[in-house]
Amino acid sequence: MRRTLWSSAIGLVLACGALVAACSHAPETTPTATPALAATAKDPVTSFETVRAVLQDPRCQNCHPPGNAPLQGDEGRVHDQFVQRGPDGRGMPGEQCSTCHGKANLPDSYGPRQPPGVSTEWHLPPPDMKMVFVGLSSRALCEQLKDPARNGHKDLAALVHHVSTDPLVLWAWSPGFGRRAVSTPHADFVAAFKRWTDAGAPCPPATTASR
Repeated sequence: MRRTLWSSAIGLVLACGALVAACSHAPETTPTATPALAATAKDPVTSFETVRAVLQDPRCQNCHPPGNAPLQGDEGRVHDQFVQRGPDGRGMPGEQCSTCHGKANLPDSYGPRQPPGVSTEWHLPPPDMKMVFVGLSSRALCEQLKDPARNGHKDLAALVHHVSTDPLVLWAWSPGFGRRAVSTPHADFVAAFKRWTDAGAPCPPATTASR
């Protein structure tokens, strides 16, 4: 009886040892995305949806309205003080953007709802090339964005440079105290923008909604 129990115990120990050895030598694997998911991530039309979401964020589209009054806040209300676009996008005489918008955001100690600033010049697009972002479908925004006759005479390379380096674009990720920044990281936005332009800037189907 003792010999039988002893033999069973030894067998159990050896079996456990073999199992541990097998597990310790099993090759480690790293989960990878399925081919379908990987293809979706690289799809230029999908990448443009990332671009669209940024351009139609309040930090961007408030300065790209269909009318001649800039917008304010996350709700996109009409700018206070009856501010207007003006003949060159910099406001009307006597009420130009630079009257309130300086070369930098004011310190946080000033509190919320202070006029933001930027190192270049605060302005809207000029009236003859409004570059409207508000309310456009994905396809309409895409077609406008890549059309030099409507985008400030920029080719695709110039567009990439613009969204990568322009201080007024970069402001959207550092908008000052009391304002929500664009949620998509700037690097991800530029990467998506470049995937879209590298593929020839294809536009989504006409049925794609703007929201």
